[in-house]
Order: sequence, then structure tokens, then C-alpha cells
Amino acid sequence: MQDTIHRCFFGACLIVASAPPALAQQRPDLGKLTATGGVSQLEGAGGGGLTPWALISGYGSRDSWGANAHLTSVRTQDYRLDSAGVAVGIADRVELSLAQQQFSGSLAPLDQLVLKLDIVGVKVKLRGDAVYDQDVPWPQLAAGIMVKRAGVVQGLGALGVERVGQLGASDDQGVDYYLAATKLVLDQSLLLSATVRATKANQMGLLGFGGDRRDRYQAMLEVSGAYLFSRQLVGGIEYRQKPRNLAMDNEKDYADVFIAWFPSKHLSVTAAYATLGDITVLNPRRQRGLYLSLQAGF
Repeated sequence: MQDTIHRCFFGACLIVASAPPALAQQRPDLGKLTATGGVSQLEGAGGGGLTPWALISGYGSRDSWGANAHLTSVRTQDYRLDSAGVAVGIADRVELSLAQQQFSGSLAPLDQLVLKLDIVGVKVKLRGDAVYDQDVPWPQLAAGIMVKRAGVVQGLGALGVERVGQLGASDDQGVDYYLAATKLVLDQSLLLSATVRATKANQMGLLGFGGDRRDRYQAMLEVSGAYLFSRQLVGGIEYRQKPRNLAMDNEKDYADVFIAWFPSKHLSVTAAYATLGDITVLNPRRQRGLYLSLQAGF
């Protein structure tokens, strides 16, 4: 016999049937509430656009699984950042993700610049449940890692630069470690999330790891706040601290204001206005622009 769980969400009471184990192994049960898998952030993890949350990607319940794919583009005055990837959530406990970023310039002398970054992520829920723990104060907690590798630098051959190490980075590969805490307050339609990330990554890793200023792990804070206007529409803000390891890149913190639309559990669209700071001393102009992301899955 199936187990049933009664929950109220924005005044509407829902009955969610958990799939039998045999059925759960065959297909996703879509047992989680809409939007509770988050969207795909720039590095592929489930969360906001800039920061990972403690939520697990996909809509599979603890007896099932879910998966999604995303395409994201950020366009500022002088640069474009594209990200594509997939993520799988298993038993609402473990998340596995793959993503690739491509960064390109449009303003001389960086108009031919192309940087790539490959990212493999793993996230594990440690305790709590953001949806069902409404009567307790503590949040859902998750720990994750992101293994990253920067590709060959393209477009700077005239300067003799082909590797991020020639720009001052200590290495072209590295690992980010993070601990995320996410609290969903359904009565107030609020989501609050904070992540502490130990990192050596320069511009998320696009410019390598460590540098001529410092080459050690630093703890960076990342925070998100969102308001759930309805079961299908979420708006909020994000802020992400960044290290400053390179003399040639006085890296600035990231921030955005976003709105995400979930027409169904199979599709979401996120739009944001983002600020990414200035990118290298070769172009000191503060970069701001539009963020657009499409996610499809189950």
C-alpha cells in the first residue's frame, strides 16, 4: 500500500503519494513540491543562479530520483558567460552534477578571449528537510564539493598566453568545498539560504586556482533570500563573496536580483540582473548584465 503525506502549500492542501520502491526504481515519482529542487546555478548544483542551496536537484522523493538539464547565459557589456549541464538527485539525499562554462570577450584587447571550465559536483544532504520541518527552527543542511578544471586559454596567443598559469594562477585545477543551510518558511512564503565555501578559485575557476597574491583556501560567504509569490513564481536576491588571488584580476563579489517561473515540474525559466565586477586589469569596467536560464527535467 502506498504511504500518503498531507501538506499545505500556499493555502492549498496537497496529498503526495510516495511511490512503491519497485516503481520508484523505474521512473521518477515527482513527489516533491514545485520549486523545491531549486534551479541550476552557474556551476551546475541545485540552488539559485549564483549559489548552491542545501536542496537536492530534481523532483524525486526519498523513494525515487529526479534529473534535469540546464542552459544558462549571462551577457554583460563586454563579456558572455554560458553554462550547460545536467544534475541527478537520488532519494532526495544525494545530488550529482556535471557542467561546463564558456567565457568569451567582445572588447579589445580581450575580444578574442575564450575560457572554459569543466565542473563535477557532488552534494549530500546531512540533516533536516526544508519542506517537512516547518515546526522546527533549524534548516536543511548539505555538504558538497565541486571538482574543477580550467581549459586552454584561447585568444591571447599574441601575448604568448595559453595557460591560466601564465596569468598568475598557481594551478589549472582545484576543488571547492561547501556547507549549505536552507530554511523554507511556508507560512511566510520565504526561503533563506546561506553557504560557506572553501575555495581557491579565480572567477569560479575560469582563471585557475590560487595566484601570485595568495595560494590558500579561504572561506567565502554566499547568501540568498527568496519570496514565493505563488507555487509557480519565485523572486529574490543573491550575494556571493569572491577571493582576490591574482594581481591581474582584482576580483569583485557577485550579486543578482532574480525571478524564477515554474510552469510545471518539468520546466523552469530564471531571469536576473547580475553584477560580476570587473574582469582583469585589462578591462577595469564594472560588468553588469542580464542572466537567463532554462531548466528542463523531472
